[in-house]
Amino acid sequence: MELRKLGRTGLSISPVVFGGNVFGWTADEKTSFDLLDRFFEAGFNTIDTADVYSKWVDGHSGGESETVIGQWLKRGTVSRDKAIVVTKVGHPSMDDRKLKASWIAEAVDNSLKRLQTDYIDLYLSHFPDDDTPHEETLSAYAKLKQQGKIRAIGCSNYSAEQLKASLEAAAKDGLPRYDVLQPEYNLYTREKFEGELADLCIAEDIGVISYYALAAGFLTGKYRKPEDATGSARGYRIPDYLNDKGTKVLAALDQVAAETGESLATIAIAWVAARPGITAPIASATSLRQLDAIIAAGKLTLTDAQMKLLNDAA
Repeated sequence: MELRKLGRTGLSISPVVFGGNVFGWTADEKTSFDLLDRFFEAGFNTIDTADVYSKWVDGHSGGESETVIGQWLKRGTVSRDKAIVVTKVGHPSMDDRKLKASWIAEAVDNSLKRLQTDYIDLYLSHFPDDDTPHEETLSAYAKLKQQGKIRAIGCSNYSAEQLKASLEAAAKDGLPRYDVLQPEYNLYTREKFEGELADLCIAEDIGVISYYALAAGFLTGKYRKPEDATGSARGYRIPDYLNDKGTKVLAALDQVAAETGESLATIAIAWVAARPGITAPIASATSLRQLDAIIAAGKLTLTDAQMKLLNDAA
């Protein structure tokens, strides 16, 4: 498995990142352990989670995913130094202090406890916080880096303007900067990253780990009509994709699948992994069969003609 350099962080990550939002939600502990074991056995090394996963479930308070990962790390099947763990702070639903220094100092210790580890490899600001100056947030991260609690920092869901402002604040005050961005990006939803934001990341050597690689499962091809989403945990999002554009995208994926013999999911993830500015896409799985599609994506190289077909369809 050829690892990829993650911007200026000093970290090297696998070409696909395992999305841990499912742990403790649609994947119970045993299933999660089996998935993580298989993922690492295949040579992949990066897990993405957040302190808010899975607060949206009745009876959950957030941190369930981190707890499962912590229990898995404790088993020692994979040594801690061989696993790149990414987690996040600052989701508005977790605490109204969002990215204030006082909350970051508290939240990181909560995450470390749940993860049963002494450090977090990559710590992300989950959402922008317009009420907190970049300087305050970055100063808090500087302290955590000095204490050895985190190795690198990044941000998620930031616009080009917000990311640029954070970089300027870091440079002005001599603070650590965001070296990673986590945007929404997939074959269907491209406008949130391509253009100014992608150009900024490339120019500044910012690593990019994108989420929703499969567009809530739509790009697997299993949702072709509204009723197909009945009973799905993410089914509420599927109607957004059931339109002319979605039909064209699925048709292009079907054609490439016929040419390669790979699943639509594998092709959709491989497309993201091959895009300019992208270090690695995030994808989640709740079964070993789904995970095999992710593993295959990390090994699939699409031809120029196949990339063009998919690009044109979207």
